[in-house]
Formats: sequence, structure tokens, C-alpha cells
Amino acid sequence: MNGVVVLHPLDWVALAIYFGGIVAVGMWVSRFTKTTSDFFLGGQRFPWWIVSMSCVATLVGSYSFINYSEVGFNFGFASVTNYTNEWFVIPLFLIGWLPVIYYNKILSIPEYFERRFDLRTRRLVLVILLIYLEGYIGINLLTIGVAMKGLFGWNIMLSATGIAILSALYLHAGGQTSVLMTDLLQGFLLLGAGITVLVLGIMKVGGIGMFFDGLPLAHKLPFAHFNSPPTFHFVGEFWGDAVTGTFAFYMINQGVLMRFLSAKSVADGRKAMLFTAVFLMPLAAISVGGAGWVGRAMVTQGFMPADTSARDVFVSVARIVCSPGIFGFVIAAMVAALMSTLDTLISAVSAVAVNDVWRPLVPGREDAYYLKAARTAALIATALGIALIPVFEQFHSIYQALSYFTGSVTPPLVVVILLGLTWDRFGARAAFWSLLLGSAAMLFSIFVPSVITPFSHGVSPEEGFTYLRSCYGVFVTLGFAVAFTFLGTETRSGPGEGLSLSSLTKAMEAFKGGALDEAGVGESILIPWRLIEDSGEIVRIPAGLAQGLAIKEGDIVYLADPRWWLGGLRSVRAKAAGPADGEQIEISKELSEHGGLEQDRPIRLEKIL
Repeated sequence: MNGVVVLHPLDWVALAIYFGGIVAVGMWVSRFTKTTSDFFLGGQRFPWWIVSMSCVATLVGSYSFINYSEVGFNFGFASVTNYTNEWFVIPLFLIGWLPVIYYNKILSIPEYFERRFDLRTRRLVLVILLIYLEGYIGINLLTIGVAMKGLFGWNIMLSATGIAILSALYLHAGGQTSVLMTDLLQGFLLLGAGITVLVLGIMKVGGIGMFFDGLPLAHKLPFAHFNSPPTFHFVGEFWGDAVTGTFAFYMINQGVLMRFLSAKSVADGRKAMLFTAVFLMPLAAISVGGAGWVGRAMVTQGFMPADTSARDVFVSVARIVCSPGIFGFVIAAMVAALMSTLDTLISAVSAVAVNDVWRPLVPGREDAYYLKAARTAALIATALGIALIPVFEQFHSIYQALSYFTGSVTPPLVVVILLGLTWDRFGARAAFWSLLLGSAAMLFSIFVPSVITPFSHGVSPEEGFTYLRSCYGVFVTLGFAVAFTFLGTETRSGPGEGLSLSSLTKAMEAFKGGALDEAGVGESILIPWRLIEDSGEIVRIPAGLAQGLAIKEGDIVYLADPRWWLGGLRSVRAKAAGPADGEQIEISKELSEHGGLEQDRPIRLEKIL
């Protein structure tokens, strides 16, 4: 790309509409944030499609359009690899991790480690997790600055700070509820923009036939070469992305986990994960890499010069194929990808800071006190991320910075979580020392990279071990874990009930507060309701209706405004109390206000558990 981008007035209008709309939506939905549960988990009231669509906005990160268009330009269809690795984590996430975290009402990753192992393991995980999340924020802010400098010539620090302030405005006000609803809009925007550039680009080169003819044979292959070139190869993508990257994103990244915990039920969380992995992520892979494929065909067909920069190919293609206004829409999508990942990470640090640092230090305060602390923590996390920008600027590329950083931090956490979830014998002593020594081994490999050579799959030290450090970390930490489990003097015979796959039923019973009854779960009905004067968040259901839906006293039910397009904003979960006197559902004023229910509309009643 030669020089900075000069936007048409219509492009500026599109950008203004985007920025104004996102902040306005985020601030508007903040009215539904009244408790810390609302701030961190959105009140756990959202249907699967909201969670899934907002999740893809986070998964398509700050670097996605720039990086994967570059990969697509250089290597072709193999660029989809990074966005189609979810199959590796789906079974364990659906069967074990999501229900264990959800039913145990665990608000943070460190909390799981204390309840599964001990307090010192929780504290060690807290340090590692905050490093991971804050580093991720810094990388995303750097990406924002680099993108704005490349597009408009703006200063990296100033532009990153400006975008961070916009994100902090609605995040500070509405927390996870604002993040979910704004990312829902941004998810549609970024997928639509990427597909638009691809379709217009194919039309520009003369149709699908000319597009394929313009791609070299190697670009049409679905997988990269096994261990070359050093910047992009199959084995590196497998260990660096499919194993530690994907597992870390879904099981360690507090922000992503909070998305799934905001679902109204585990069943909806599972639907969200399946829809994301099977449908949205392949679509996202096409959206972020398509401009690179088109760019290669354009070079072959003479529409672009042969010396076109791979790093700038997304914007270069968009400038050629998009008319004024549409180009502004595409640039807004790039910004959407930047902001959606950023707000998720900031909310994650806020949750960890309050639940794992501030509550233990200052216990017993009112919920409003912790809600204020959460909002303050979000602002501090943003400021720390800005301060880290110069650190990551030293890397040759943003993707290298991300891979190097995550590959150096996450492998020990990945191993210990997997063993804690699946191996009851794996106890507190083994978990703590595996984490500590595994992290020390990762740090040692940074200064003495030759120790990675036995795990390098033929990649030479001269080419670098940015991706294969993950392989090294997994096996070294696993070795420590097995050794301490079999050779140590573990005093704890097994995990606390409900914290591993073998005891999941116990977690479900504790979550409900009674015996399980699967009859009628998922069935719903539209019915009128009325307010009652009972104190607390109470819902009473007519006896006949309760019998028909197999709802008993103590069952968890979901009450929602019937307008599906509200996406659960006006909804609430509650436990069924005694039977109602009449033929209408009876709801306390406190419960009605919490859910934002409107008296002149019937509600949809559904049994959750």
C-alpha cells in the first residue's frame, strides 16, 4: 500500500455511524447491569445465538484481517487452519469444562484451581493468568495502533489510547452485558465485511473461474507443509494453535469463558460452542483470509503490482474493489475486530481482579461495592495494557509477538487444567509443582532455546522455535505432573466433588440445590403474569401449568420477554416457589425489575433444570 488511506466523505460517515452506534448500544444496555453477576456474566440469561455470535467477534481478533490476509496471500487456502482447530477442544469443553465451571458457579479460573487443588495453586495461577491477559491486552492495543498508523498515519500510542477509551466507556458502564450486545453487532459487521471484500474481489478478476486460475497450485492446497517455511508450517500451527492456543483460548482465557457462562443454561452454552466451531469459525476463516486469496489472484491477473506488500493486502484489495461508503464499512469492520477482542480481555482482567484479589482482601461488602471495584479494575487493566505497547513493538510482527508470548505462558496451565479435569489422582502437590517448574522451564527456554530442539520436529534453531515452544512446554510440564503424582507423597485422595468429570452429577445437584429431574427441561410456554408483593426474587406457577411442564418447587426456570430479537436482555432466571393462586404466573417486583420484564407483555416460561 503506497501512503496512507484517503477516505471519501461517505467512508467517514460509515465510520462515524459505527463508532457512535457501538458506544450508544453499549451504554444503553448498561441499564440492565445491576449486580456483579450482571457485570461479569450478563446475569446468565442469554440464549445460545447471542453467545455464539458475540464469541466470534472476540475470536476474530485485532490482528485477524491483517495477519490472515497476509497468510492467505503467501500460502493460499491453508490460512483457514487457525480458524478450524476447534475440533480439538470441542469434546472436552462440551462434556467436561463448561458444565464443571457453570454448575460449580465458578467466576474465575484461579477459583477453580483452589477448589480443585489448594490456595497456593490458586495464587500461582492468578499471577500467570494476569500476565497472560494483560499481555494479550497489550498486543491487541499495539495492533490497533499499527492498523491506525498504516491506514491514516496516526501515532500508534495515541490511536491505541483513543480506541481503548471508547471500549472502556461502555465496558465501564455495562460490563459483560454491554460486551455481549456490542460484540453481537460487531460479529455481523466483521463477517459481512470480509465476505463482501472476497465476493467483490472475485467479481473484479472476472468470476470464480478466473479467481481459481489466478492462484498457484500450492495456494489451492488445504494444509501447509509439515515443517517449513519457518513463518508458517503445519506442525507449528498444530502445537502453537490447535493444542495450546485453542485450549488456552477456550479454557484459560477468562474473557471467552465468561461468554459461555453468560448463557442461560449449560445446554445453550453447548449449542453456542457447536455453532461457533462448526459454522461460524469456518465462515470467519474465509472472511479474514479471503482478501489474501483475491490479492494473489489479482497479482497474477495484473490487477495489482507484483511487489504488493503481503501485510497490507487486505486494505489494498479493499481499496480496489470497494466503492466509497463500502470501504468505510470495511474499515469499520477492522476496528470492530480490534475492539471486540479488547473489551473481552479487559472484562476478564476485571473479573479476576475483583473475584481473586479484592474480594479475599476486603470480604463481606455489599454487591454494589464490588461492582464499583470491577469498573475501576477495568480502567486500570486498560491503562496497564497501553503501557505494554512498547514491549511488544520490539517484535518483527504482531503475529510473532502473539505466538511467542502465548506459547511461553500457556502450556503449563493447559496441562494442569486437563489433568485436573480428567485425572482424579492428580492432586494439589503435583499441580503446584508442575505449574511452577513448567513455567520455570518455559522461561529457561527463552534464554536457552536449544533445549527445544528435541521437540522441534525438524525445524532448525536458526529458523526459530516461536511455535514449537508450546510442544516443549506441554511435554515438560506433563513429565513433571506424572512424576509428582506417582513419586510424590500426595495426601489428598481425589478432587472435591463436582470438580472433575467423574463427579459432574454432584455439581449439577449442588447448582440446583436438590435432586435432578430432567423431565420437561427445554420446554416452554407463553403465558400472562402479574406482580405480587412477596419479598425476594420469587416466581409462582399455577399448579396445572407446573404439572404440564413438569416444574416442581425448587426447579430453575427461565422467564423471558417473547421478542426473540431482544436476545435475552429482558429476561431472568429464578427458582420456582409454591403454586400461584390463580391462572397467571406470579412474579415478585424484585424479580421483575431484575429481569426488566414489562407488565403489559406475556412472558415465555422455560424449565432449565
